[in-house]
Amino acid sequence: MESVSIIQCENYEYEKVEHAVFECLDHLTEMKCMIKKGSRVLVKVNLLKKNLPEDAVTTHPAVAEAIVRYLQKMECSVVLGDSPGGAFTQKRLEDIYRASGMQNVARNTGCELNYDTSEAEVSNPKAEKLKHMNIIKIVEDVDFVVSAAKLKTHGMMTYTGAVKNLFGVIPGLTKAEYHLKMISIENFAEHLVDICEYVTPVFSVIDAVDGMEGDGPSAGKKRHVGLIMASESPYVLDVAGAHLIGLKSEQVPTIQAAVKRGLCSPNVEDITVLGCPFESVKIPPFLLPKSFDQDLFGRKVPGFLKQILTDALRAKPVFDYNKCISCGECKRGCPAGIIDMSSGKPKPDLSKCISCFCCHELCPVQAVDIKRHWLNRKLFDRKEGKHEQD
Repeated sequence: MESVSIIQCENYEYEKVEHAVFECLDHLTEMKCMIKKGSRVLVKVNLLKKNLPEDAVTTHPAVAEAIVRYLQKMECSVVLGDSPGGAFTQKRLEDIYRASGMQNVARNTGCELNYDTSEAEVSNPKAEKLKHMNIIKIVEDVDFVVSAAKLKTHGMMTYTGAVKNLFGVIPGLTKAEYHLKMISIENFAEHLVDICEYVTPVFSVIDAVDGMEGDGPSAGKKRHVGLIMASESPYVLDVAGAHLIGLKSEQVPTIQAAVKRGLCSPNVEDITVLGCPFESVKIPPFLLPKSFDQDLFGRKVPGFLKQILTDALRAKPVFDYNKCISCGECKRGCPAGIIDMSSGKPKPDLSKCISCFCCHELCPVQAVDIKRHWLNRKLFDRKEGKHEQD
């Protein structure tokens, strides 16, 4: 039976965070046998874009610092890094490391920040879909990787945690190319599991002190949870994380893909909880993103027609030109290349939109909203007994 460690942590005061992280990781006995003295370890934090720690978009620096110090206590050499959205350049990394607080973590601990922006082309024989891929080279240069994720809902994938965090090993704008190849949510989930299977994190941590609900991963609402979570299995950790915020395993595409491969059970009853048991953690369900899709039509509608209707009713991005600062981040990050900036403002060709919501994720001023078709709202809200105002 797989296990998850869950420890309460009420705020980001460093002493409290370190105590919670150390207690959480002390429960993970298998990883201690694997990580040897002198190992070089990449702590892959979630640094989506240039956000401050209090925005609840990125892994909090207090959590990152505690993980680094735990590994240093094991006499490891530690590298902190990520490939955020947008261009993968040293200047962009410097800006994001500074804003997110990772620069301070390096200063406080003496750990290394990754500035190597080179790529490695690797083969992935265990993959179902992604047999060959380009990843950031630092992954190949270390002995182990740790996934240090943030607890958030996600506009495209419903939930983002330990598995989705590892999409950040795909370099910068290459993510856009992969998005374009992985148009369907189910296909994208399979590719995310392929990436996770290649990276095979030695353990994973979810920063759930403050999470994000609604239109995550960057434009949702901050939500206090008060937990640090960890597991040697990123899949089991995501099953636990999804459960705690009110999601069923079948609502999370990456969990569905992992279950199909036999990498985890979808049932929380099959998880051994170390620390705080599930029943002691009372969290009202997280708000779901506006783009959340479910089977609106049931089994009575033929598959081909269901796909046509689903595509027609799929949520789309809407640009607020009063907020827009004409920075062009949405255009540079758009996998489908459908955004025209010739007028000085983004003009998307929504007929070609693949609903990846990269524009929504990367906008620095939250000028991109997600809107559902009125019929989608009517069908979905009636089925759920909700009354939503968009």
